[in-house]
Amino acid sequence: MTDGIYRMAVASGHNHRDTVTLAGQQVRHWLKAQHYDDPGAEDGRHRVGPQAVLDCALKERIRGATGAKESVARWRLREFTPQGIWQTSLTVSTPPTGATWIRLDAEQLPVRGSSATKAPVPTLARGLLDVLSATEGEHPGAARLHGLPTVIERGDVDEVLDELCDPDRRMPIVVASTPPRTDFDDWLAETVDPLLRGCAGLAVLYALAPGAERDFNRALEHHRVYGGAVRTYLPGLDPAWAPEAQRHRVMGRHTLDADLRRASGLLAWLPRRLAVQSPLPDALAGLPPLRAGGRTSGPIESSPEIDGVQPGSLLVDHHEEEVHEERARAEELQEVRRWLRAAEERESQLAAEYDEQYSELREARTQVRSLRGRLAEADGDAAPRTLPDSLRVDPVSFAELVERLDEFPLLAFTGDHRLAKELDDQTDHPTWVRMAWDALLALQDYAEAAVHGESGGDFRRWCENTPADCHVFPPRKVIRDESRTVRTNGKWKGERELPVPVEVNPAGKVFMGAHLRIGGGGTAPRLHYHDDCSGTGRIYIGYIGLHLHNTRTN
Repeated sequence: MTDGIYRMAVASGHNHRDTVTLAGQQVRHWLKAQHYDDPGAEDGRHRVGPQAVLDCALKERIRGATGAKESVARWRLREFTPQGIWQTSLTVSTPPTGATWIRLDAEQLPVRGSSATKAPVPTLARGLLDVLSATEGEHPGAARLHGLPTVIERGDVDEVLDELCDPDRRMPIVVASTPPRTDFDDWLAETVDPLLRGCAGLAVLYALAPGAERDFNRALEHHRVYGGAVRTYLPGLDPAWAPEAQRHRVMGRHTLDADLRRASGLLAWLPRRLAVQSPLPDALAGLPPLRAGGRTSGPIESSPEIDGVQPGSLLVDHHEEEVHEERARAEELQEVRRWLRAAEERESQLAAEYDEQYSELREARTQVRSLRGRLAEADGDAAPRTLPDSLRVDPVSFAELVERLDEFPLLAFTGDHRLAKELDDQTDHPTWVRMAWDALLALQDYAEAAVHGESGGDFRRWCENTPADCHVFPPRKVIRDESRTVRTNGKWKGERELPVPVEVNPAGKVFMGAHLRIGGGGTAPRLHYHDDCSGTGRIYIGYIGLHLHNTRTN
């Protein structure tokens, strides 16, 4: 599992020698701040604390994946605790041609039988970003990274837009807006800085000054951010294509106001996952692991054993056969990462295309219903049923949608309003909201028929044979029940045991395996429901929110 790993991979603005010097200074400052001993600047293994060992290899020449010699410097701190080993690894690597790259990893190696704790952003990461003039790539125009967000003034908008649309961009760009009638400096210091702190080294961080917001959003008509919201722009941004806007998640101000610390963790989740799963730059891929052996700094009698090797200084095993095997494994992992990235991008593209088609289909259906009404009126026939005035207006957000659920007399929402409203933080694209509203309209029509025994079957069957004067919903998006794997997994099954009135079940909850897929893509939101039209005469909606856990999302 990689959920707990922190990984930063950035290009240095300096040559190899200067980068190693600056990185070494930051390592010593970092160790001093943790009250560890100064290891000096020598290769080897150094005991820097009672339960801490630092390995240094500062003058390595390694044959890289291309066969050419690479200059590499590495540090690795291991801190031994009863819960496991906290390991922080720093690598500086420079190929014969190209930029110098820095990789910083932090993770917990737990004791057997326990799970790893998520590694926070190391303070070393911010120190490195402060001195290395780091960028997210080595190509011209690559965006600069800083430990704290950079303010976008009006004159900076064009440059930031170029970075957002850069086809070679590797990292997300996170842009925070400012609420109206708010002091910008206070908002920056009290909200934006602590909110984005967890993304340091994982994304390019910006705060949009109020004077620049109009120009920024005018250029990104379909990908706007405003009102104190924060948006994460993934690589591959197409500003002219409205449907793909849902890829670039929006976190609303109400989430920040509710719990800033929790919001910071939610915001950092995607950049952390991308950092670990994305392919590494070539200069950092395929490096052999560090090995123990040789000369040691300080007493070793009571030093802990590492990797099954008694303490010694740090050297690299240059046996050709072992190096070849290690390189092959690293290249295979790189290929897996490339395939994963390509598959995720393809899924996002297909989901956007589907949502675009759904919007066009919805508009066509509305026109058909209107024409049917006009024809029926002209022929003197009974006109198709018309919606109450309140239901003719679509909600613009999930927050509005859940507040309007009482407009459906045969539907009852028993779930958590907060989880539904949090969908507004995932995208500002309206397709998800429109599709959820269409689902409610279709469920209401079905319930009206079902209570009179005229539905012809369950909701899936109804959607396959929807009467001409009723609202349609795609039958393929109606799932009658969860898989056996989900139903037999205690945790996953428990997530789907959702509230109902005691007259439906004395236990106050039922397993709601029936659900609707909202939006395109395998991890799109879900609406879980329980059909009790034959009993209490209502449909109970127990959940509207992000996809619950299963074999794919876990």
